[in-house]
Amino acid sequence: MGLIAMSYGYIYVAQVAMGANDQQTVKAFMEAEAYDGPSLILAYAHCINHGINMQTGMQNQKRAVQSGHWPLYRYNPALIEKGENPLRIDSKAPAISFEDFAYQENRWKMLTKSNPEAAKALSEGASAHIQKKWQYLEQLAKLNYGKAE
Repeated sequence: MGLIAMSYGYIYVAQVAMGANDQQTVKAFMEAEAYDGPSLILAYAHCINHGINMQTGMQNQKRAVQSGHWPLYRYNPALIEKGENPLRIDSKAPAISFEDFAYQENRWKMLTKSNPEAAKALSEGASAHIQKKWQYLEQLAKLNYGKAE
């Protein structure tokens, strides 16, 4: 959804996870409020249906970011007018495997018990998707938005 909104070129878009980076979350809300146009903030929200201990929900958010499943970024179209790339990636490249994140949740653990083949295939697919998405975000963050003379 964030990439779709960014493609319009005039929507402020941010993806945040307070448990992973509370300063980035606050910065995104402040920038969205200051932006003269529509803004969209996608916030990772853990819930009881994930099958986690809700007391460790913030750590689960951090693992989601560390795995690359939920990269943190801010897309501010106002930066284009300054000749800057509007996309800022605020998280680091994936540092843990998707499984290290996902298998903290009972819904994934149960799938490994009920249908191990499907669990493996879905995990491999998710890992591949994470890598492609990360590479795509990195490419977007490197685009040159220099002012034409």
